[in-house]
Amino acid sequence: MLFAKKIAPSCAYCRRGKAVSQETILCRKKGVTTADGSCGWFRYDPLKRVPPRPVAPDFSRFDDADFTL
Repeated sequence: MLFAKKIAPSCAYCRRGKAVSQETILCRKKGVTTADGSCGWFRYDPLKRVPPRPVAPDFSRFDDADFTL
């Protein structure tokens, strides 16, 4: 759920942070931090959060008879 009421704080999707690399965030309040870190200044920015990719469906358990009328 992208817009949940209780979001676990993370510098990766904080309004005050800017990504320098995949693991490094430049925070206006704390300086250079890790992406999984957080602090009391956390403000959630939903546009920075990347949702997980959906799982690809597994059609291997079906055969041709399942797709005929």
